[in-house]
Amino acid sequence: KWQNLVKTIKQISFKDALEQSLGGLTASLITPNRIGDYGAKAVYYSKPFRSRIVVLNLIGNMAQMTITTIFGIVGLSLFINHYEIDVNYYSVTKYGFILIIVFLFAVLAIKQKRFKIKGVSFERILSFIKSLSLKSHITNLSLSVIRYLIFSFQFYYLLTMFGVDIEYSKAMIVITSLYFLASILPTISIFDVVIKGSVAVFLFSYVEVNELTILSIITLMWVLYFIIPSVFGSYFVLNFKLPQNEE
Repeated sequence: KWQNLVKTIKQISFKDALEQSLGGLTASLITPNRIGDYGAKAVYYSKPFRSRIVVLNLIGNMAQMTITTIFGIVGLSLFINHYEIDVNYYSVTKYGFILIIVFLFAVLAIKQKRFKIKGVSFERILSFIKSLSLKSHITNLSLSVIRYLIFSFQFYYLLTMFGVDIEYSKAMIVITSLYFLASILPTISIFDVVIKGSVAVFLFSYVEVNELTILSIITLMWVLYFIIPSVFGSYFVLNFKLPQNEE
């Protein structure tokens, strides 16, 4: 996915894309909402490329968040409807009103030329996004969907490995709700297991899955997808060399 994004401005090998992704993951572990990933990937390139690399990383993350949100809203809606959760509609309305106000202020801020995301003006970001081909955007979204489906299925597969007897459709309703709720909560990547674990225990309690089983699965996925890759990424971080000026 990262190789596909970067090749819109510069050809890189799969090995280079892998190194940058793992290095970015390692750098993001101790930063809120993986902000360190932006800077880590940018320093692999010389100055003329860095602002565009930051925007490409933002586009990739936005695509992933879009897919997570779409699946998550559908899953959460089915979850609330099926399990008849006692929703405090007054609180929901109150927070919804606050979100609308925040959104309106964000729209006003975006219209200001001084508004920036990750140090890059919104006007430049929008212009750059429009300059990318439709094929690049479709590929980016398609890879985001595939990535999401892989993560979701692996969670279900681990449930079966731990001996949990649950229908696939029922499990996916809970899993998509879990990923959505966990993604909108601000956190530091290294503590991601705590957030996901708390949300997972709450959601899976409705389908009567043992707390220890859920916490074990969340911890195992955290080790597989954060800790082990960050160990490999630390090698690239420690052996990192600044790019040559003639790049």
